[in-house]
Amino acid sequence: MTQTDLMQLIRRVETMNLEPHTTPATIRAIFEHYRTARPFQHRPHLGGSQIGTACERALWYQFRWMARPDFPGRVLRLFETGDREEVRLIDNLRAVGVQVWALNPDTGAQFRAEEHGGHFALSVDGVGNGFEEGSQSHLLEFKTMNQKAFDHISKHGLEKSKPVYWAQVQVGMHLMGLERAYFLAVNKNTDDIYGERVKLRVVEAQALLEKAGRIIFAEAPPARLSDEPAWYECKWCDHRAICHEQALPEINCRTCAHVTANIDGSWTCARQQEARDIEAQRTGCEAHIFNPHAMPFEPHDAGTDWIDYVIDGETWRNKGREIAPAPSD
Repeated sequence: MTQTDLMQLIRRVETMNLEPHTTPATIRAIFEHYRTARPFQHRPHLGGSQIGTACERALWYQFRWMARPDFPGRVLRLFETGDREEVRLIDNLRAVGVQVWALNPDTGAQFRAEEHGGHFALSVDGVGNGFEEGSQSHLLEFKTMNQKAFDHISKHGLEKSKPVYWAQVQVGMHLMGLERAYFLAVNKNTDDIYGERVKLRVVEAQALLEKAGRIIFAEAPPARLSDEPAWYECKWCDHRAICHEQALPEINCRTCAHVTANIDGSWTCARQQEARDIEAQRTGCEAHIFNPHAMPFEPHDAGTDWIDYVIDGETWRNKGREIAPAPSD
């Protein structure tokens, strides 16, 4: 290429419209609709779908409602895609002769398994029997995956490739009295289906339930998975700001120093001397003070309804849902 040719090419590139693609207004409106139609609500229980997560502190934060993830509309639409694929997979199984119960015949609702008074729970996609590989009843679990994840699970299997999903089906089988699960995953790129029968391992399932109990009834968060904010599991964690960046938790009953999770599945408030139902927990009350174990600062002093912290050399008081400079004595 001559210098003249190069200069002409540079001028052509400079005159091209190289503005980055912007999302059209209609598409933005669709995604915003999902944020409005599917508002986030904290889950009342510690979920079986997450108990295989390596970081117990993240699970404690989740159970204690420390922070709410801000899911974009696109991600919420992706969740809906997974929900719709469940219906399709059930139809596929029935079409080849598998008998599927998507709902509990006794309740008419989705199958649900609980432990620790209901503080721990998981919903099950269904129960099926009459598979080609084995006729006994199987717990059913359905997922969707991108190409990379699908290739990995196809090569390495569920336990190694997706340990969180593997833990979910182990706990589900154990609590529902089943010895087998059938895990199916749909490739979102090609519509291929991965299927794997999973056998119950009782010792591992019991260990996962013990893990759940440690998290549920702990007054203080467990140790971090890593003290390095750049660690890959910390980098994308919904609770990174609280765990690593000194952000304050949300205000609700579960972040309050006065509340206790009881073994019967209830929550009680020592300040109000009453049980707190789920809706009351979501808003908290005017006497809220943060659980000091969840705070990014060491407590300096405390009274019946206040806790002082030293922040950047100054004393701040947490009282009545607020943190403000402590009054001078």
